[in-house]
Amino acid sequence: MQIEHVALAVPDPAAGASWYVEHVGCELLRASTVGTRAHFLLVPGGGVTLELFRAPDVPVPDYRKVDPFHGHLAFRTDDIDGTRSRLLAAGASAEGETTTTPEGDRYAMLRDPWGVPLQLVVRAQPLF
Repeated sequence: MQIEHVALAVPDPAAGASWYVEHVGCELLRASTVGTRAHFLLVPGGGVTLELFRAPDVPVPDYRKVDPFHGHLAFRTDDIDGTRSRLLAAGASAEGETTTTPEGDRYAMLRDPWGVPLQLVVRAQPLF
């Protein structure tokens, strides 16, 4: 088996998809204007798809109340400081400063404009 997609309920799937395309580098694969208005995005590097949707009868979670260590979207980057600054300028918010783990990994926690927790990471030893 392989993960096909990760799905997140957001208030405005089209706006969320546009933000991830413009600022994260995702590629829009499919967009719907009916039903859940699901937008499927290919994450940079491929292999995983992100679905942003809005179920009409289900409330969107308040992601700002979720500790980012309980769940987040993690994006590998070669320039953590530059990427962090660029996303902050694009409407993301910081969750603390960039940190280095004892293993030498560097990470920064952010939230997208809708509060979804994001992590930027540079691994001392890449996972793959």
